[in-house]
This record gives sequence, C-alpha cells and structure tokens, in this order.
Amino acid sequence: MNLSIEKTALVLIDLQNGIIGHHSAPYTPEAIIERAGALVKAFVEKSGFVVLVRVSTLDGKDMLHPATDTEQGPASYPEGWDAIVPELAEIAGTYTMTKRQWGAFHGTDLDSQLRRRGIDTIVLGGVSTGIGVDTTAREAFQLGYNQVFVEDVMGAANKEMHDYVCQTIFPRIGKVRSSAEVISYL
Repeated sequence: MNLSIEKTALVLIDLQNGIIGHHSAPYTPEAIIERAGALVKAFVEKSGFVVLVRVSTLDGKDMLHPATDTEQGPASYPEGWDAIVPELAEIAGTYTMTKRQWGAFHGTDLDSQLRRRGIDTIVLGGVSTGIGVDTTAREAFQLGYNQVFVEDVMGAANKEMHDYVCQTIFPRIGKVRSSAEVISYL
C-alpha cells in the first residue's frame, strides 16, 4: 500500500490537554502522543497536509445539548483544557481546527480544506476512538473519503470500546494500520 502525499491528509482528533489523559486505553497518553508526533513530522517533512482537530467552546452554549439517558450536568472546563498537547502544537506546518461536537466535519471547514487541496484520503487517529474518531470516520465515509485508521494513535475510555471500533467498524469503512506502517507508505 502506498499513500500519495499530495492526495492524503493526516487528521488527528482531540489530542488536547483536557481529553488525552481520560481516553487513552489501551495505550498510554505518552505513547499515543509520541506516535502521533512521528506521524506529524513524517507528513510535514514530505509537505503533507496535517490537521490537528480540537474540541472547544466559547461559553457552553455552542455545544450540543440533546436530551439523553445519561445525566450531564453543567460542564466546567479548566484553563487550557482545549489546547493541543505541546508536543504536537509546537510542530510547524500544521493546521489547527476547532469543532463544537464529536465529529470534525459537521459545522467546520474540514471538507472544504481537504477538497480544495485535492485530497481524497485521510489518515485518522486521536481520542476517543469510539466517539470523536469514530464520528469523524463515519462522516468521512459518507463524504466518500478513503480512510486509513492508525490504531496505535488512538485511545478510548477502555480497551473494549477501542477494540470494538477498530475491529468491527473501521475495517468496514477503511483500512486499519499501525503508525509505523503508515509512515512506511509515505
């Protein structure tokens, strides 16, 4: 498998201070960040397009608030919770995008940024595997993108959720690979 750097983007979901520590199973936050950093550097060195997606809110009113069975009290966000982890934020040549919900396509300019560059394939990783990454993957599938899921650059609240999505959902809508394999394809 080869990836054309001109037609492929790296999209990393919610690798930010307030989320990575709570959603890293089965890998440690440090391992996910280290492998994500290697991917970002490999893409940037080859002039590839890298999108670092973060979730944030202005005042909480811009987030989704559906009626659910799970009790969700008012959220309080500590200072800097929405900042991309420093190990990735410090790498020049990336595009940081903000979303207000689980998926990175709805209500953002991600699709436009990719299409205007002629990109038809996304390499996807981040946290949480079964929430932000999965929702973004399903949106990308509906939009017709080819996808490569970087299994060892993802994490979930628990191993079972991570494994379910990586073994059941992702193989039906793309290809599941390791970070080392993706780097070798560039």
